[in-house]
Amino acid sequence: MNCNFAYMGNLFHNNKESSGNIFDGWSYDKENYIFFGAGIITIILGYIIMATGDTYSFQSLSLAPVLLFIGYIILIPIALLYKMKK
Repeated sequence: MNCNFAYMGNLFHNNKESSGNIFDGWSYDKENYIFFGAGIITIILGYIIMATGDTYSFQSLSLAPVLLFIGYIILIPIALLYKMKK
């Protein structure tokens, strides 16, 4: 079996000079982390409200699912997809 590891390394390197810093190509900014944190807080708050409410109460049947929807479907994807124009 002939394994050419130098060739395998070139497949994933793109022949670019790198400074050794893994965060040079990082595309997430402060705003992304703010959206992500808001999403996580909204999701945690939704689960807490759902757990503390009665089974057939407004907060368990309406408020908590809306908060979970906002966290999972709106804020987290915005945090992942948002890119600030430079």
